[in-house]
Amino acid sequence: MQFGSLHRTAPELRVQHWIDGKGQGRPPLTLKELGEGMKILFCFQHACPGCHSRGFPVLRYLHHHLAGTGVGFAAIQTVFEDFKDNTVDKLAINQQRYHLAIPFGHDVAREGETYPSFMQDYRSAGTPWFTIVGADNKVIFADFGLDPRRFIEALGHESVAFDAD
Repeated sequence: MQFGSLHRTAPELRVQHWIDGKGQGRPPLTLKELGEGMKILFCFQHACPGCHSRGFPVLRYLHHHLAGTGVGFAAIQTVFEDFKDNTVDKLAINQQRYHLAIPFGHDVAREGETYPSFMQDYRSAGTPWFTIVGADNKVIFADFGLDPRRFIEALGHESVAFDAD
């Protein structure tokens, strides 16, 4: 299976459990609710060291520089291992820890399925994982790593030094 398929229409999110930007429970999020522009979807697991050392700092940098410019953001805990640590209560913990007032979702495999819905639908290969959906609703980026400075520059914005610490 090829991971992170690009240039195809982004499937609608099937993640069932969400909290809003203020940490309150909310109905399932749709892509449309993230706006008409580009959407940045960050997949993580609470027990994933790379998510904390690299993924969340990149997401914070992107959110800091692109929030309010028509870019929508969401973080999804795609649980495929360490089930006792990657629990739904970790959504609010990570939302607060990284000061990200964006929707956070919790995605686990449904009965009879091996992987969470996002991993199946978007062919993500693990965490941390970034998926970027363009304004035309096509997946334009999907991978473990993203250089946030270069990405910001590619969008025509002035970049600022990135420090993961």
